[in-house]
Amino acid sequence: MTKPKVYLETTIISYLTARPSRDLIVAANQQITRDWWQMRRTSFDLFVSEAVVGEASAGDESAALQRLEEIEGIPLLTLTTDAAALAEKLAREVPLPEKAITDAIHVAVAATNGMDYLMTWNCRHLANAVLRSKIEDVCRERGYEPPVICTPQELMEE
Repeated sequence: MTKPKVYLETTIISYLTARPSRDLIVAANQQITRDWWQMRRTSFDLFVSEAVVGEASAGDESAALQRLEEIEGIPLLTLTTDAAALAEKLAREVPLPEKAITDAIHVAVAATNGMDYLMTWNCRHLANAVLRSKIEDVCRERGYEPPVICTPQELMEE
């Protein structure tokens, strides 16, 4: 039996490795992420992309090393020409702000690689009920089945 495929967007790795936040909601989301990582991740085939590696490498050197250690050994998906074209279309037609082009890349890489889920805590541009249908429409127009964009909480139970 094949496992569902999950693309891990960078916020998942960040929440997994960050010191507990003083913000109660963020702290709860960090704990949900750690719980999912410990209890559920083996039920899925996990993937990251070059974009995740790039984002995880940024910032504080010690924190970046910790993030990179967590994704070590997880298969790396590349940004193909098809994924780049889909990302451009997503950025233009959803539309996403220019600073969110990497979010479009995450969706495009996940869609072009047949991921079942894109897991994220980015609720502004990705796990967003208003944008989700637009993201799905653009993916389908280009011939790709979009991944289900969700948080770890949504994949806690079978």
